[in-house]
Amino acid sequence: MNVIRIAICDDEKNIRAYLCTLVRKQDPGSDITEYASAGEYLSGEMEHDLLFLDIEMKGPAAGMDGMSMAKQVRSMNLARQPAIIFVTGYEKYVYDAFDVDAFHYLLKPINEQKFAEVFRRAAEQILSEAEQKKKTLVIQCKNESRAIPLDNIYYLESRNHKVVLYLKEGELEYYAKIGDLEEKLAGQFYRIHRGYLVNLAYVEGYDKTGVTLANGIRLPLSKKYTDFAAAYLQFVQ
Repeated sequence: MNVIRIAICDDEKNIRAYLCTLVRKQDPGSDITEYASAGEYLSGEMEHDLLFLDIEMKGPAAGMDGMSMAKQVRSMNLARQPAIIFVTGYEKYVYDAFDVDAFHYLLKPINEQKFAEVFRRAAEQILSEAEQKKKTLVIQCKNESRAIPLDNIYYLESRNHKVVLYLKEGELEYYAKIGDLEEKLAGQFYRIHRGYLVNLAYVEGYDKTGVTLANGIRLPLSKKYTDFAAAYLQFVQ
């Protein structure tokens, strides 16, 4: 993810426009959506990475205030919760912001240097979390989604129309096709055999007949030795 999805929720049009300008100065490529009320935001179907939120929205269409809206957002089952930056003219709410795990709290009138600093830190955190998410394998197991860190997987085995993950803490079996996972995990994992996909980070040794992993397991190498060696050397460089 390189484009940060940003929402600006404030009942004052001029404040929304000003915040848009400040964001564009820091990140011209960001995707910005404006909302004039809590109800407008909550009725939308979009999910955002970063939310600039006015606490005291008092317009006729505002509905709930920003703090109540933030609490509702935090109670929602979202793929990702937005980082919330409150924008307000009142310092009295600063401690309430901790209750909704706000990223930061900006006072009006906004100090542009402070805005730039806070935005930069928020953007770095959002992009870092997005990169970290790429380093997980999300699976459906027993009617629930689970995110398995790739660094927790030694290797995968295809077995009876299922895939077995050999993890640091044990084994986990679920319905999947090893061919699909080979494509999805390309780069860090290599298919050394029709039934095995190994994490190259845990390869401790190999020869023309097999691969030895850091947990002591040795698996057969049926793919072309030179192809595997090239993939492994590219990974460790």
